[in-house]
Amino acid sequence: MPIILESHHDVAVLRIDHGGGNTLDTASCRELVLRLEEAGQARAVVLTGTGGIFSAGVDLKRLHAGGAAYVSEFLPLLSDALLAVFGFARPVVAALNGHAIAGGAVLAAACDHRVLTTGPGRVGVTELLAGLPFPLAALEILRCAYGTAPLPWLTYTGETHGGEEALARGLVDELAAPGEVLERALAVATRLGELPAEAFAHTKAQIRQPFHERIAEHRHTDDPEVERLWRSPGSLGAVKSYVDRVLG
Repeated sequence: MPIILESHHDVAVLRIDHGGGNTLDTASCRELVLRLEEAGQARAVVLTGTGGIFSAGVDLKRLHAGGAAYVSEFLPLLSDALLAVFGFARPVVAALNGHAIAGGAVLAAACDHRVLTTGPGRVGVTELLAGLPFPLAALEILRCAYGTAPLPWLTYTGETHGGEEALARGLVDELAAPGEVLERALAVATRLGELPAEAFAHTKAQIRQPFHERIAEHRHTDDPEVERLWRSPGSLGAVKSYVDRVLG
């Protein structure tokens, strides 16, 4: 089971447990949507990873192995999973127990609050380094979390940032010692979960409405273009090169 649902009093903990990198593939994306539906009655949700990593993002090895056909199946599921977190009515807190890279960073950005370990753990969106453009939902989630102005340096460079640097750049909201990340995230989730549920949900929807509207308006035209680019020989070749060079 790629996503494990645990209960801590009134807070649901969703733990990504999917291979060494807690990566996102068709199975983990589907599972994330289902587990969020199951957690719908919780006061709040904490999203975290297993072991020493939050999520390394898209499973590029699986993408390389599956090729163009896999891309067509996977991309809509990826956007659906990101939007399930982004649109969840109750508070969602990311307990970043390690690296949150590429799609993992977008997943963290979809949450309402981010707690990063002071141990090894970097945050950054590296998609362009692997030759892959961003699905519209991912880009709008990043825009909501960080604003429009930082998007060029965040996306073009593919740089990752850890600890105090990630905090100073606004990529996370606070830091916690490695053994205290989940505990701190649970405390934040509990506090946010004590707010009146309907009022919180309405306020959250108001804040995110412009981004949901842009996604709804443009996804039907942008998603096919992103899929075309991901399926192209150039992009698949870049993924293979990245896998060979970086992931071995």
